[in-house]
Parts: sequence; structure tokens; C-alpha cells
Amino acid sequence: MPQMETFKRDSHDVQQPASMSRNMALLFAVSCGLSVANIYYAQPLLDTIADEFGIAHSSIGIVITITQICYALGLLLLVPLGDILNRRWLIPGQMLLSVLALVGIGLAPTAGMLFTGLAIVGLLAVVTQTMVAYAANLAAPTDRGRTVGLVTSGVVIGILLARTTAGVLTDLAGWRSVYLFSAACMLVISFTLIRTLPLDVQRNVPISYFQLLRSVLVLFREERILRIRSVLGLLIFTAFSILWTSLVLPLSMPPLSLSHSIIGAFGLAGVAGALAATRAGRLADRGLGQKTTGIALLLLLISWLPISYTERSLTALVTGIILLDLAVQAVHVTNQSMILSVRPEARSRLTATYMIFYSIGSATGSIASTSIYKYAGWNGVCLLGAAVSALALLFWGVTRRLS
Repeated sequence: MPQMETFKRDSHDVQQPASMSRNMALLFAVSCGLSVANIYYAQPLLDTIADEFGIAHSSIGIVITITQICYALGLLLLVPLGDILNRRWLIPGQMLLSVLALVGIGLAPTAGMLFTGLAIVGLLAVVTQTMVAYAANLAAPTDRGRTVGLVTSGVVIGILLARTTAGVLTDLAGWRSVYLFSAACMLVISFTLIRTLPLDVQRNVPISYFQLLRSVLVLFREERILRIRSVLGLLIFTAFSILWTSLVLPLSMPPLSLSHSIIGAFGLAGVAGALAATRAGRLADRGLGQKTTGIALLLLLISWLPISYTERSLTALVTGIILLDLAVQAVHVTNQSMILSVRPEARSRLTATYMIFYSIGSATGSIASTSIYKYAGWNGVCLLGAAVSALALLFWGVTRRLS
């Protein structure tokens, strides 16, 4: 069948770049961080948004649900376009559309307009994954893991700093300022990318959009490493979301009763862990991906012990956050480095498939953690996180010789 021909091409059919400069990789990382932050700004603001629009606090979680659902749709419907369209224009084009949606959220007079804007922002935030695939395509094969690690660190740091930024800006100028500030940043970065993005040297695949979407399923069926690493991605981001979705609950309630700004500042500890994990890509380049994965998953399991002391020691919490984010980022970078080496002509589709599992994990962790907290408190949340982390370690142990 014609659409299957896309998987018969050898890697030499794709023009190999000499290198991707560090400055360009940093620009990609900043762009990814700004884009993905848009779907996480709302997490520490839910109570404020609920009060302004008269939404019941028990129902305000729909804000997160709408954004995550649309993000998952974008992974399936938009990210694969990077394999057939010129990414030099696709990427800034999606960012400029995000600017309009962010302004709409910042000025929204009704809950309906707010939800519409959030849905569009969630859909377009997947431009981050298009950029990760593009970076892998621009990088030299010997530097691909390092480059992916650097760019992906921007994604994780964007997720973590979104909470800090949202908390500070809300305390200073109200929640609407968060989205208007983001719109301004996205506008600047969009025009910067238009001026500086290199030519898209990939020889794009001549297939229809329907064939493109169908080939995503074909890739998942044919590539064992994609299946294994996608499941690992689902599990680590379930654990990640279990912590970060529910952490606001014990920190905002007595006896701690911390402000938005202080709660958001804990994201800085996560940034330290994420930055420390950027070397994971270099280790993957040296063929040490499996060893890196095993050590990181063990650290992920251990991290829940200090996190469980949150209500008694914020120092223990910071230690646990650093360990958890170091572990998650190390596995995430290793996953992508290994996956993106499989089919050079299909890197956008490979990224889309992997990130769909990431999105499922994030949503699962969010729902599970808040439900567990209601019935079993913070100790229940930590036990859940440790159980998911142990399952990830067990799964890696069983499958490590298969990938």
C-alpha cells in the first residue's frame, strides 16, 4: 500500500546536518518552555478563577481537563504535520495563533470565552513537540541526545516555572496578567523564530493527511522500542503529575497555609533537578540509555520518602522534588533520544505517539492524586506515587533487554 512506503526509506535519504549550535538549541528550549507553560498557568489559579466566574470549586477542575484533552488532540492531529509541512513556518504560525488565544483568555468576559481560549491554547501548545522533533532532525547524529536533552529541559522547566510565574503575577496584578504577559512573550519569540529558524532540510513525505494519521498507528505497531518507551513515559509522568497536581493542597491548607507565590516557588526546586538531568542525553549518545533509565527510576522511587514528610519539613519536600524531577527528566530525555533514532523521516509522528502516552499519564496522575488526597490525605498520595514509580522500575527491569 502506498502509505507504507514511508517506512521503507533508509536514513541516508534524509539529509544529515553537520551540527546544531548551542545558541539555536537554547532558543528552541526557551520557545518550548514558553509554549508548554501556557497549559500549566491555571493550576495554581483555580480558586481565583472560580471566584471571578462564579464556578463551584468542586467543578473548576474542568479548566485543567479541557486544556489537557485539547493538548492530547493536538498531539494526534497537529504534531504529525511536521513530517509533511515546512516546520520553519509551521512552528511560528502556531505560536502566533496562540498569542490570539492568550489575549482572548486575558480579556475573557465570560466563562464560555475563557474555556474556548484555554481549549485553543491547549491544542496549539503541542508546537513544543514539533520543535523537539525538528531539533532532533537538525542535530548531528553524535549530538542528538545532547540536543534533545537541552531542548527537552526547556519543556520541563517551562512546566515548573509556570506555577512560579502564575503565582507571582497573580499576587501582583491579578490572574489575567498571567495570560497577557504570556501573550507578549509568545509574540516576541514567534518573530524571533521567523527570523532565525534554519531551513527545514528534511525531505518531507508525500502522503495525504489521512495516511499521515494512519501511519502513526503503523509506527506504534512496528516499533517495539516506541511501545516500551511510551509505557515508561506514561508511568513517569503519572508519578510527576501525582506530585505537582496535589502539592498545592497540603501547602495551602493549615498548618502551612502558604501563599500563591510561595507555593509556586517550589517549582524552582524542580528546575534544579531538571537541569541536572540534561546530561542524560549525552549518556544516551554513548549507548548508556538503559543504565541511565534504571538509576533514574530507582531515584524516582526513593524521592517519595522525603516528599512524604512535606507537612513536617519543607526541606525534605525540596529534596524530594529535586530527586523526582531529576529522575523524570533523565528518563524522558533518554526515551526521546532512543525513540528519535529509529525512523529519521518520521520523527514528528514518533514524538506525537510518545507524547500521547505522556498526556495520558499526566491526566491519570491528576485525577488519581486529588481523589486519593480526599480519602487518604498526603500519605495516601505519596504511597500512590511510590507504587507507580515501583511499577515503572519493574516494567523497565522486565523489558530492558527488549529495547
